[in-house]
Amino acid sequence: MNNFKGGFGGGGMQNLMRQAQKMQEDMAKAQEELANSVITSTSGGGMVEVVMTGKKEIQSIKLKKEAVDPDDIEMLEDLMVACINDAMKKVDSLTQEKMGSFSGALGGLM
Repeated sequence: MNNFKGGFGGGGMQNLMRQAQKMQEDMAKAQEELANSVITSTSGGGMVEVVMTGKKEIQSIKLKKEAVDPDDIEMLEDLMVACINDAMKKVDSLTQEKMGSFSGALGGLM
């Protein structure tokens, strides 16, 4: 859909450029907020906790003593995998929440 009136040289082009600049600023702000976000995930009823940034960088992994059973290391491994995967899904969801609106807006400028 053509949003500017009077061809490419009129005020419509300037308005389009302002919209694009504003969207770029909003997108940069959303990316910064996302990068500064911290997500916490738990599994096994809180026996494993993972703290991850919006950049999917793990900041910490905490284990409760009862999660560490030398005779059942596989359970602990499964809990850690589940917890990390859940944290990544939460980051993906937050990314979609913060950045998803920009994909639709980009189409409106074209």
